[in-house]
Amino acid sequence: MFSRALSFRSKTFVLILAALLGLGMAGDAFARAGGGFSMGSRGGRTYSAPHMTPTSPFRTAPIQRSATPRGYNQPYQRSPGLFGGGFGRGLGGGLLGGFLGAGLFGLLFGHGLFGGLGGGSSFLGLLLQIGLIYLVVRFALNYFRNRQQPAYGGPQSSAYSGAGPQPGYGGSGFGGMGGASGDTPIGVEAADYTTFEHRLSEVQTAFGAEDLDRLHRLATPEMVGYFNEELQGNAHRGVVNRLSGIRLLKGDLAEAWREGGAEYATVAMQYQLTDTMVDRASGRIVSGDPNRPDEVTELWTFVRAAGAGPDAWMLSAIQQTGEA
Repeated sequence: MFSRALSFRSKTFVLILAALLGLGMAGDAFARAGGGFSMGSRGGRTYSAPHMTPTSPFRTAPIQRSATPRGYNQPYQRSPGLFGGGFGRGLGGGLLGGFLGAGLFGLLFGHGLFGGLGGGSSFLGLLLQIGLIYLVVRFALNYFRNRQQPAYGGPQSSAYSGAGPQPGYGGSGFGGMGGASGDTPIGVEAADYTTFEHRLSEVQTAFGAEDLDRLHRLATPEMVGYFNEELQGNAHRGVVNRLSGIRLLKGDLAEAWREGGAEYATVAMQYQLTDTMVDRASGRIVSGDPNRPDEVTELWTFVRAAGAGPDAWMLSAIQQTGEA
């Protein structure tokens, strides 16, 4: 009886682990510039979440890598907002979630709600269970949130009537402003939006071509350093990230401000691209589907010298969306 129960546990664990590994391998296909992480600098707002916008109505992932030290010149602390607080947040929530996860596994394997927590091996098993549950829940939440994003904004859409002006930006995919605020807000013109749209395509194309010289003209030295690390990692693994068909679907302004001698603008952009990882030696596609474009929503922050023209905007940060 014991051996059969052990066999059942082992098989269940292997199946769950294999499923999670499969999800992780599938995620490798979505490499693109930035690798799906949040990185870069937004001046004094680097560690403050940008405003939610119709294009990005969920909490933005915090910056994970930045040359800006924490506490640097932060003009204000943003309130928790729509998705702040809630049940199970913070350290206590994480511990509670872990114990609930352990209880569910205990019930599944016949030990009772909190059975089997004693002993070193059981503790290691508990840690594995917590980790597995966390990954599954996080994937599910992000998947359904991204599926439920409403179709606001857009070039010809009048569905959004939020704060701020809604000029017609010609052929650009940018809609209205998502409510800029701060000590010194700045105006963003149609020519600026056109530059943001061009930078999106130019950066992704240069990254796919592994053109560092071109990236240096489009992004800050900090961002180019992160891109170079990604490209070196790809080269070490013998693969190259091919990106094509980059097209902005919709976008809007989260915030724009002047800080010292620099001006910043953070824009939410939903865009489409074909993203594949290709073996350098054989040209074989390792991951991604060349026949099925991916849709991505990210927040890109641009910086320029105060008073400079639209062509001076350079990419200074990329942030992911859909985080809890």
